[in-house]
Amino acid sequence: MVISGRVQGVGFRYATQQKAIEYGLDGWVQNNFEGTVELEIEGTEEKLYAFIDEMKSGFNPVIRIDHIEKQINEEAKGYKRFSIK
Repeated sequence: MVISGRVQGVGFRYATQQKAIEYGLDGWVQNNFEGTVELEIEGTEEKLYAFIDEMKSGFNPVIRIDHIEKQINEEAKGYKRFSIK
C-alpha cells in the first residue's frame, strides 16, 4: 500500500507497527521521498481488512489519511515480524 495525507512526522510508522503487532500481522513500513508512506503487510484476510479499516481513521488525531493505494498479492513473502524501515 502507498498511503498519502498527513503521514510523515506524526508518528504514523510507529503507530502502524504497533497496530500491526496487535493484529498479529507481519511486514514493513517506510517513508517515501515524496511524502507518502509505503506499507507491505501479510496476514489473514480478516485481520488485514480490520487493520486497514482502523488505519483509515488515522490511528490518532494527528494523522490524516487522504488516500490508500492498495495492491493485493496472493504470494506470501514470509515475513517473521513487522519492522520500520
